[in-house]
Amino acid sequence: MQVILLEEIQNLGDLGDEVRVKPGYARNFLIPQGKAMRATAAARAEIEARRAELETIAAQSLAAAQARAQTLDGATLQITRKVGEEGKLFGSVSPTDIEDAATEAGLELAKSEIHLAEGPLKTVGDHEIPVSLHPEVHIKIIISIIGEA
Repeated sequence: MQVILLEEIQNLGDLGDEVRVKPGYARNFLIPQGKAMRATAAARAEIEARRAELETIAAQSLAAAQARAQTLDGATLQITRKVGEEGKLFGSVSPTDIEDAATEAGLELAKSEIHLAEGPLKTVGDHEIPVSLHPEVHIKIIISIIGEA
């Protein structure tokens, strides 16, 4: 299915790009979220007419992400979990746990922005976690997992 992107989407394209995606991805995510619209002649004309407005919105989104990055970059969040005799956690630390710890610390962080490439954290210690606040803004935060008996 051909769609026109209304904002920059990582690994897909920039604002105004016409890309081919799977129909389910377009119908269930891109179009309902307002990130794309079906590629028709009328849609192409509308995008060209609204290009300045869309670019302004994209610039504001980037500026907001850069401002958040200044407060979050290098931040350390502490999470306490029960551990066994060998130092392994009972359970794990997931993006939801990290989001909750950030909220408690007064930081604004969404679960979808946290990237745990190797899956949930299962060991005690400090872990450097990549966070994507915007397709162009990437930072790292430190998750310090503290074990308790």
